[in-house]
Amino acid sequence: MNKKSEIHITVELNENNLPVKMNWTSSQNNESGECKSIFLAMWDAKEQASLHLNLWTKDMNVEEMRQFIHQNLLNQSDTLKKATGDEALAATLYDYSHEYAIKSGILKTPEN
Repeated sequence: MNKKSEIHITVELNENNLPVKMNWTSSQNNESGECKSIFLAMWDAKEQASLHLNLWTKDMNVEEMRQFIHQNLLNQSDTLKKATGDEALAATLYDYSHEYAIKSGILKTPEN
């Protein structure tokens, strides 16, 4: 028998249908938490296309969003390497992530 795990996401909306609070729970290990942003991507094999749900609360500031995106880019690089074994392509995405971090102010360029 296969094991099942569920993840639930609850989004509280204001009168303009904008997210004001988001919580998640996982059936595995009874984990839960509050978050300011969710990027969810799924692959639709029938349509051969990705589906995306990107939400963030009004109190997530610009610096947090930049950091969140940077960490997602690094995660995508790691995922690409693990899923495909293509280290060269994963390194290209990692290098872009580093460039993004410098341009967004997350990382400072070394002084010469």
